[in-house]
Amino acid sequence: MNIYLQHPTHGTKVATMELEAVADEQNGWVRYTHDTPSAPEEAAPANELEVKRRRSRPTVEAAA
Repeated sequence: MNIYLQHPTHGTKVATMELEAVADEQNGWVRYTHDTPSAPEEAAPANELEVKRRRSRPTVEAAA
């Protein structure tokens, strides 16, 4: 028997025994089934770091 558990910090896991699932539930895990619709996930954080641009080297014209 497989019992599927989900935790907000640790993700998902499968418990193979009822006793294991009960102990996990006491530590914040929640049972779910594959038929249970998942909650919409939060939007991915936007990268707010400034993009660094490389400086191009000044072109040196050959003296002819």
